[in-house]
Amino acid sequence: MNKISILVIDDEPQMRKLLDISLTSNGYKPMVAASGNEGIRLATQSNPDLILLDIGLPDINGHAVLQELRIWFENPIIILSVQNNENDIVKALDNGATDYLTKPFRTGELMARIRSCVRRNTMTGNEQTLILGDLEIDLLAGQ
Repeated sequence: MNKISILVIDDEPQMRKLLDISLTSNGYKPMVAASGNEGIRLATQSNPDLILLDIGLPDINGHAVLQELRIWFENPIIILSVQNNENDIVKALDNGATDYLTKPFRTGELMARIRSCVRRNTMTGNEQTLILGDLEIDLLAGQ
């Protein structure tokens, strides 16, 4: 079974280390980037299953990174930011963020939000058959 890959784009070394440890211990495959440009490059090269993106980056504003990624990246993007004013949250969500969590955050809550995003993303795929235990449903035929 392939691990779910998560790209962390955050300029704070302590935050990258915390997320790397937390994600790894929860069964995910983390990758880390310290800047917006590095994050965009890694996202392009690896096409992760989910991105955790900070708004306050040293080279490019996180909102600009989000807009750049949303040109082609369709998987979930969760914003992790100290900025908690309504305008920043609304702007991020309007620009394509899947979710927004303010720092400091509880790790358990972040993991639940990641699971929710991954679950939603896999449910919206192009599956033709849904299997639930012994029950098999052909979504195209409606049976």
